[in-house]
Amino acid sequence: MGTEHSKNEERRSMVFLRKGPKLPAWEDALLAGREPKSLLKRGLRYVSLSLIMKGMTSTPDFLWGLHEVQKLNLSRNQLVVIPPSLGKLDRLVVLNLGGNCLKCLPKEIGLLRNLKVLFVNMNCLKEVPAELSLCRKLEVLSLSHNCISQLPLSFTDLTSLRKLNLSNNRFVQIPLCIFALRSLDFLHLGSNKLENIAESIQYLVNLQIFIVENNNIRSLPRSLCYISTLELLNVDYNAIQTLPDDLYLLRRLRRIAWNPMDKGLHIAHNPLSRPLPEVVEGGLDVLFSYLRDKKEHN
Repeated sequence: MGTEHSKNEERRSMVFLRKGPKLPAWEDALLAGREPKSLLKRGLRYVSLSLIMKGMTSTPDFLWGLHEVQKLNLSRNQLVVIPPSLGKLDRLVVLNLGGNCLKCLPKEIGLLRNLKVLFVNMNCLKEVPAELSLCRKLEVLSLSHNCISQLPLSFTDLTSLRKLNLSNNRFVQIPLCIFALRSLDFLHLGSNKLENIAESIQYLVNLQIFIVENNNIRSLPRSLCYISTLELLNVDYNAIQTLPDDLYLLRRLRRIAWNPMDKGLHIAHNPLSRPLPEVVEGGLDVLFSYLRDKKEHN
């Protein structure tokens, strides 16, 4: 009888353990006596480590000893601080810190000289360290959904940057340093507080996708029409009343677009002056013909 009772108790204990909260992967590994390096995944190109959605409020100390890691995903946790030890992971190529509670980035991020992709979207950043500009190989940078209102002038050194997402921040104007980033082909500044687009936009000669939806922009600069590479121009939900006569020069814009994912000209929800609303309804070819004729008769 005593033996049967003991077995029942053991079964109940096992059930309780199975139903209990699951240990985070790194704690499970350490309690089992495994090396932290066993968490690394070795792919064809990169050595990676993913600690996504682990409920972390701080980073585990062993992380900064994994010098061989090249792709690190710490997204969707509750991290408040990334320590200066981040600089020890100088082989990092991809770093994802999105969806945390970070108020700042450590200056040591500038030591990540091999970094090509950085996501710090959906955090609480108010500024970006100037040292980030030391990551000269950086090609993709997302700082969307933060509280940033300006960028350091040293950003002009990020000459390899191709894709930059600054949407859902607090920019009142496009930072001057951006106009020096001649390799940019994607620039997203939607849902900020922009009131205009500087004529200097013309220096972004490789820009293919330019999104400034949901701002307070009242007009488009003529210089925008000289970016012949533009394939998607999204100015939806602004305060635009007139369009530059030279807009027809943007020949890679194929149509008036309504789906956010489509390439073309997005110009819905603007107080366009007459007869522009009716002309736009006729499609892009009709709009371009109207603007071309208007320019010829002026």
